[in-house]
Amino acid sequence: MTLPSHPIRPGLLSATLLAGALLVSACGQEAPEQGASAAVIDDDRCADNQRAGTITFVTGYHYQASVSQLEVIAADALGLFETLCLDVEIQPGNGDVMGNAQLVSAGTAHFTPASNEAEIVQANERDHEVVGIATYGHVPISTLLTQQDVEDLTDLEGQTLGHQSMVPAPVEAMLVEAGVDLDTIEQVEAGYDPSVLPRDQVQALTGFRSNEPHQLDAMDEQYTEWLPEDFGVVGSFGVMATNPEWAEENPTVVEDFLRAVARAFDHCSENGEECVEYAAELDEAGYDTEHNLKVWNTERELVGGSTPDDQVNGYVDLTMTEDEVEILKDSGELDSVPDLEPMFDPRYLEAVHVATEVVWPGDE
Repeated sequence: MTLPSHPIRPGLLSATLLAGALLVSACGQEAPEQGASAAVIDDDRCADNQRAGTITFVTGYHYQASVSQLEVIAADALGLFETLCLDVEIQPGNGDVMGNAQLVSAGTAHFTPASNEAEIVQANERDHEVVGIATYGHVPISTLLTQQDVEDLTDLEGQTLGHQSMVPAPVEAMLVEAGVDLDTIEQVEAGYDPSVLPRDQVQALTGFRSNEPHQLDAMDEQYTEWLPEDFGVVGSFGVMATNPEWAEENPTVVEDFLRAVARAFDHCSENGEECVEYAAELDEAGYDTEHNLKVWNTERELVGGSTPDDQVNGYVDLTMTEDEVEILKDSGELDSVPDLEPMFDPRYLEAVHVATEVVWPGDE
């Protein structure tokens, strides 16, 4: 299967045949259950996966139940990685996306999520060699929250805008599209406590539409939410990234990692509370399961709503990516749009699907 707008890359056909062979070799075995340990792949593939050793996944932000995080946590808890002979270690990130990209680029970690496809390009522009192998959401996850007296985004001129580490590209593009003079806005790092907005420490705050709005609602605070797509801005979220050289050396590992994640996504779509509990078990601090279930449900619904029926979850469309990266050029962050094809590689995701269904050994 080849995704629209992508030529067939070398190795895609053989990878697809390998997926078929994997399925045939395991025919008749039952799908894995939680805690299963028996391998469901053939001995040669199992040996290839085991040779990779411990595979480190660094989360984007602690154990939050976000798309591209919760599925990995659930895949581990359900024993899906183990049945594919993958030894996955999950480490919590602190929200530093570029720091995580640097770890993957250096080989210290092997997989990490990026907030959007533009961040994959930004990482490479900073000489962090990472490649996006799946994009789960095809709508901006970034949002801008303001106090209710902001009736037009130009009202923010002369005000303070808070962000977590940098203003997300879709939010910046929205401000530009709305005619805001960005040079008049003071931009400050505000951390991850959205109460800075109602406390008037900032007059606007960037965030994720699955997170900060739910937090402010729980505080019974009033705010106005501004969505980039309402201003014609495109975007993405939930991008899985890896090291391109390491992926070429360990193709079955990358494929089977995505296979387990896809299987877990389907499971968590029907069993959200169960999967959020898996994340809660990893968090040594107080874990807000109610809020995190809202995070998961919001994001999985956005994935479903932005994925065409004839595409797999995680598909990559470089035409949409180019539109998103154009935002970086328009903002002056990039002089031109670079060659995107080396930065996004859908082969591994395509190899574990037939049509829109994930191939799982033992399924008929």
